[in-house]
Amino acid sequence: MSRLSRRALLGSALAAPALAQGGFPTRPIRLIVPWLAGAAADIQLRGLAPLAQKHLGQPIIIENKAGASGMLGAQAVAAEARGDGYLLTQFHGTNFRMPAMMARAPYAIPDDFTWVIQLVGYSYGVVVRSDSPWQTWQQFADHVKANPGKVSFGTAGVGTTQHITMEQVGRKLGLDWLHVPFRGGGDDVAALMAGQLHAVAASTLWGELVQAGNLRLLVTFGVERIKRFAYAPTLRECGLDIAQTSPYGLVGPKGMDPGVVRVLHDSFKAALFEAEHQPVLDRLDMPRAYLNSADYSAAAPRLLAENTAAVLALGLRM
Repeated sequence: MSRLSRRALLGSALAAPALAQGGFPTRPIRLIVPWLAGAAADIQLRGLAPLAQKHLGQPIIIENKAGASGMLGAQAVAAEARGDGYLLTQFHGTNFRMPAMMARAPYAIPDDFTWVIQLVGYSYGVVVRSDSPWQTWQQFADHVKANPGKVSFGTAGVGTTQHITMEQVGRKLGLDWLHVPFRGGGDDVAALMAGQLHAVAASTLWGELVQAGNLRLLVTFGVERIKRFAYAPTLRECGLDIAQTSPYGLVGPKGMDPGVVRVLHDSFKAALFEAEHQPVLDRLDMPRAYLNSADYSAAAPRLLAENTAAVLALGLRM
C-alpha cells in the first residue's frame, strides 16, 4: 500500500468515529422524547436526529412517551439493564426536580445514568390572547393580585421549569393564581386559544401565533431578551431577579462503554453545530448550551442540588 493510500485510509478512519468502536452502532438507536409530538424538544430532536444518524450510520428512532411531567423517558432509561448505547432519552430540568417532589425517588442522579451530551436551552415566556385586556406584564400581574384565585395559567406539567418559575414569581409578588398542568406539546397553548385559560407560560411554541397577532407576549424568562421578540422585557427587567433557560441533553443507562459514549457524543455534537440545524434552533429560539460528556456528568450533581433547593423552597409535591 502506498504512503498516500495509508494516509487516506487513516484520515477516513478518523472522520468516522462510529466505525472505530467495534462497529457501534450496528442497529437503530431509540431516543425517547418524554413529551407529545410537536413539543419544542420533540421538534428540536427530530431536526437533530437525521443529522446525527449521518455520522452514526444507523437510524435514530424517536419515541414519544408523554405524561408524568416528562419523567417517563428518564424512568425507562434508569430501569434499562443494558447500557449498550441503543437507548437514550432527553434529560431536562424537571427530571432534576422530581426526586425532591416524590415520596419515593424514581431514580438516582447522577448514578443511574450515563451523561452523553448537553445540547440546548429553552426560551420561555408568558402569553395571553390578543383580545385580552392586558397589554403589559405589569397590567396582568396587577389584575391577578386584585382577583385572587380567579386567574389561570397553563404549563407543560407540575414541576416543569415554567411551573417553577411562575410559582417563584407568584411568591415574590404575592399572587394567588391557578396552575393548570398539561402534558406538553402545545396543548396548553391550544387551550389558551380556545379560551379555557387566561395565560400560558411556555417555550416559544407560541411564536408564530404571537407573530400572527393571535397571542400577545408579556414577558420572557431568559437572561437576555429573545432576539425574535426583542420588544418583550425579561422578568429581571420587570424587577424580578429570576432567569431561566433550563438546558437539556441526552442520557443513557448507567455503565455505558466509554467508547460507545464517545461515538454518540461526537455524532450528536457534530449534528448540533451543523449549519443545517440552525434554522430549527432559530424557529424555537433555542440557545446552544453544549457540554461534553465529562462536563455534563460533573454538572449533574450541581443541577440536582439547585433544583432540589427550588422545590423545597416552594414546598412543591406531586
